[in-house]
Amino acid sequence: MRRIPRIALAFGAAAISGLAASAPLRAQSADELDPATRAALDEIRAATEKYEDPEVALADGYIREPMNLCAHAGDEDLPPHLGAMGIHFFRPDLLGITAAEPRVNGNGIHTDFLKPSILVYHTTAEGSLKLGAVENLVWERAWKEAGNESPPEFHGFRYYHRIDNPVTTYADEAHLFEPHYELHMWLYEENPAGVFAQFNPRVSCDHHDGPKTMAEAIAQMQAGAQTGNP
Repeated sequence: MRRIPRIALAFGAAAISGLAASAPLRAQSADELDPATRAALDEIRAATEKYEDPEVALADGYIREPMNLCAHAGDEDLPPHLGAMGIHFFRPDLLGITAAEPRVNGNGIHTDFLKPSILVYHTTAEGSLKLGAVENLVWERAWKEAGNESPPEFHGFRYYHRIDNPVTTYADEAHLFEPHYELHMWLYEENPAGVFAQFNPRVSCDHHDGPKTMAEAIAQMQAGAQTGNP
């Protein structure tokens, strides 16, 4: 499988480029949210808490991002105090991935957080994986072809928009993906930056034993291609 590493690399870049690509949502703690939104988050947590065990996630069709990159703000030249995101597990069927070249593309417009398309874990000091956030990613073209004029929202919280700016050749704001929308929910790790923030100051990659930067991930991908290993 030569396409999987590119998809994996794109997922890693997606995590670390989020803040730079869009104006951040105002920090919202769970206590600040209206009762209807809090109730919806409670329902989502009840539906997804089984994924605190990553083996259950794997059994339900989620795939651990093959490059095993732990995404953090510092790797995007953002202030390290913003924290990290972690390691992504994703459902290819819910994302509707259709291509990996020249950019990762898909037709998924899945927005049901009761069955999120992406789970975000981080490694604890004991070496185990802890679920921090759930996430949905929606492809812009498919979303608009379905008749939607505005970006997807969750209880008034608009998804972040991701699209590459060709002027900034030193960066890829869409992280190797075609234009899309994405939204995180930090339901399993309290986030001082807000429930819907991209990064979490309480999360770090300190205990992760895999790549912690895009440079490391790229080097690993290239080494795997040369040796024939995934």
